[in-house]
Formats: sequence, structure tokens, C-alpha cells
Amino acid sequence: MKNSISKIGQQTIVQISGCMDNLNAQEFAQSIQPLFKEDKPDVRIDCSGLQYINSNGLRVFMTLLKYISSMDGQLFLTQLRPEVKDIFDMTGFSALFDLLDDNRSYALFR
Repeated sequence: MKNSISKIGQQTIVQISGCMDNLNAQEFAQSIQPLFKEDKPDVRIDCSGLQYINSNGLRVFMTLLKYISSMDGQLFLTQLRPEVKDIFDMTGFSALFDLLDDNRSYALFR
């Protein structure tokens, strides 16, 4: 799994590619630790390259969502592949997260 974090103004963009499984979820959690220091974070996670996510990966997403919500911030997940979207749907996570089809939708939502 690969991921990168960049900033455009006040917005943080996280790009994920590969599989987020038992081994990679902890690595991802460590890489996003700087996000837990932001006041009122505005985060978009580009999931276009995410091929698979398991319960450990979902747990990391949930931890991030809880923190961002507690800081009155925003978290958007964009461009989930159908196979990843199915996992979000089956686990009920689709109802918890703001899921957008593409990055243009994100610009309109803001």
C-alpha cells in the first residue's frame, strides 16, 4: 500500500493506493498522525487507488472520522472503487461517511 499527504490551502488531501489489510492499516494509521493535531481539519481521502480494505482499515477510517467530527471538521472519501464501496455498504460505513463519486463533486459540496 502507498499513500501520500498533501495540502492545498487549508485542505488536506490523502491519496491511497493498494490494499489496506492487517499489515498496512497500522502503517496508514501512523502516516496520518499529523491530521490528529489539526484544528477544524478539512480532509479529503482520494480512494481511487484503494483496491481492498478490511476491518482494520475501516477502524482507522472510523478513528479519523471521530477525531475530525470532534474538532468540527470535515472528512470526505472520494472515488471509491465498486469493490471497496461494496465493503462500506455491507458494513454500514456508507451511512457514516461522506462518500463522493469524484473530486469535482467534492468542490461542489464545499
